Amino acid sequence: MNVDRQQLGEAVAAGFADQLEWLATLVRFDSTRGNEAACQDWLAAEYAARGWQVDRYTLDEVAIEGLPGYSPVVDADYSRAVQVVATHQVPRPRGRSLILQGHIDVVPTGAPELWEHDPFEPRIVDGWMHGRGAADMKCGVSAMVFALDALRRLGYVPAATVHVETVSEEECTGNGALSTLVRGYRADAALIPESMGHKIIRAELGSVWFRLRILGQPGHVLAAAAPGAHAILAATDYIAALQQLTAQINVEARSHPHFGVVENPVKFNPGKIRGGDWLGSVPSWCELECRLSVLPGHSLPEVRARVAAAVAACADRLGTPVPALSWIGFQADGHVFGPGTEAEAVLARAHAAVLGGPLESVALTATSDTRFYDLYYGIPALCYGGHARGMHAPSEAVDLESLRRTTEVIAGFVADWCGLDPVG
Repeated sequence: MNVDRQQLGEAVAAGFADQLEWLATLVRFDSTRGNEAACQDWLAAEYAARGWQVDRYTLDEVAIEGLPGYSPVVDADYSRAVQVVATHQVPRPRGRSLILQGHIDVVPTGAPELWEHDPFEPRIVDGWMHGRGAADMKCGVSAMVFALDALRRLGYVPAATVHVETVSEEECTGNGALSTLVRGYRADAALIPESMGHKIIRAELGSVWFRLRILGQPGHVLAAAAPGAHAILAATDYIAALQQLTAQINVEARSHPHFGVVENPVKFNPGKIRGGDWLGSVPSWCELECRLSVLPGHSLPEVRARVAAAVAACADRLGTPVPALSWIGFQADGHVFGPGTEAEAVLARAHAAVLGGPLESVALTATSDTRFYDLYYGIPALCYGGHARGMHAPSEAVDLESLRRTTEVIAGFVADWCGLDPVG
């Protein structure tokens, strides 16, 4: 059963005011890590009200440790890590099944002085909605839900199984996405509507997170300190060594088929530091937590070995013990999403019908949940969404006209991929 594209656009537009109000409610939830439950419970109620079967569970209920794609957990209580999968089912499926997935965890807001307004109180200014999580990626969650609402407004539902998944841990491990697959939710394709500027991811970097525990030689500040004795200052030597490693990898990246055109795609970020106990003493310890990108084709064991070698070489130069090195979060493979799938062709047609041009691809210098479906479970996975700015920054915002168009594209994709049945 075909749906008239003009009518579909009108149906999305008719529900767009409700969609913006719904998105604003979603943004008001502080769903930073460990605080996702209230947001997920609200979503579960919204899904149930639409007649979908709802599975609410926590990550400690699913055996994911050690599986492909798993990242180690540190300082997280998985009994509080709520995941939700809502399923639309039909008695006699005719079309192809689909996973629509979005993450509702958001990164911390950082220094409050940098925000001009409450991060969790959305504001609309000049056609953009501002707020933590508005762009990354609660707007995408609203798009996939209201795309299905638009089809129902026209009197249709998908003619195949559709799993609507809202997960946590995308910003730190990806274990939420992994848990849905381990729990048995599979489909013929997956679509994750991250804010991608109306492009799809062709290739994405992975990343490794790690912690160095640097030990110094404590004493009174009046005493002379040997090189490396001051644990906090020694951290700067390790940062420099890891920056040199990053520069080496970026030289190698120049010949990469997807990232060679990107200047210095691999990033190293010393993201957290803490150490010392007393201002009158040379610090005896310092912990440094870091992130390093992973190119597709570079294995995680290889990257981890290179990090360990750089750390050991720095310790040797300082004449100090090698810091303890632990892997504390993301252990994510880089990945290339091969062109030519039927799912991508269907998305390209839906995109062209709304945007009026060809669907372009991008090499993403970050990572997404998309890799789990394609790389580990053989499910064609598309990451596609609208325009955003300031992700992970106080300027985070989503372009609302782009959001409307994204919702219409997803509705058209669902109609073509899953087929449609009249509302029973």
